[in-house]
Amino acid sequence: MNLHSLDLNLLTALDALLREASVSRAAMRIGLSQPATSHALQRLRDIFGDPLLVRTGARMELTPRAQALRAPLAQALDQVRGLFVPEEFDAVRSERQFRLMMPDLAVELLMPPLMEKVTRAAPNVRIDVVPWRGPAIFHAEFARTIDFVISIGNAFKGFHRQLLYTDSDALAVRHGHPQAAKLMRRETFLAARHVGVIIRGQPEDLIDTWLRAKGIERHIALVVSGYLEALHVAARTDLVAFVPRRLIAALSKQFGLVTVKPPLDPGIDEQFMFHPTRAQMDPGSIWLRRLMLETGRELEKKERRAG
Repeated sequence: MNLHSLDLNLLTALDALLREASVSRAAMRIGLSQPATSHALQRLRDIFGDPLLVRTGARMELTPRAQALRAPLAQALDQVRGLFVPEEFDAVRSERQFRLMMPDLAVELLMPPLMEKVTRAAPNVRIDVVPWRGPAIFHAEFARTIDFVISIGNAFKGFHRQLLYTDSDALAVRHGHPQAAKLMRRETFLAARHVGVIIRGQPEDLIDTWLRAKGIERHIALVVSGYLEALHVAARTDLVAFVPRRLIAALSKQFGLVTVKPPLDPGIDEQFMFHPTRAQMDPGSIWLRRLMLETGRELEKKERRAG
């Protein structure tokens, strides 16, 4: 059977004929005229090589072939109709596994409140967080393996971008740092020994890129690959960490850190959520993205209340 030559409307007519065992009642069921339904029956007889409906006295009866077609045809039509029913995401019953990529900064700020929401709504959902691997990873193959990414930067081909939250940078030093109060002065800031953060995929600390554009060089004594590492070091030495302010605030009590306003203002940082275009209408992706956007908005509201 060549499906290209088959009018799929005939399957709807066949289903009605098999259910009603009557041309007139089948015509009413599918909204066709009786002659059109009779014509459809003749075409179906030709296709199947079977009369399908035969007259017995005053009524029509299904042939054995027609009887055998009833159940599989109804099932096939239900499956076809299901293709056009909007998919839903049942969070309570879902056991879906989501895969996210983000730097340690985003894990620290976003994942605890996000997981509270996920645990309440979808206790069997699993979230795998993988480390940030740099902008070069954004390609078509990667898009098929990830649900969304948290990062700064411009839009990437094949991904949609949504603003998640804004931040700014500040200095983090340990409680009792001998020059904490003086670091707001430019000369003290430049003379201090700093811990730089070079995230994978970046050639240098983004703070140094910004400073160099202004003709300024700071004294880097140590380079680490993550913001949490930088704060750990700053908490136990006299090194200065120039990192996102929200992260310092979140860990200041735990790490014994003090936030110091820098003598130079690098402006606002924007953290974005990127999701693959392929997942734009995926109900599960939409559900988790909504929770993540709520979490980002809550960060902003929390700061406004604190201010």
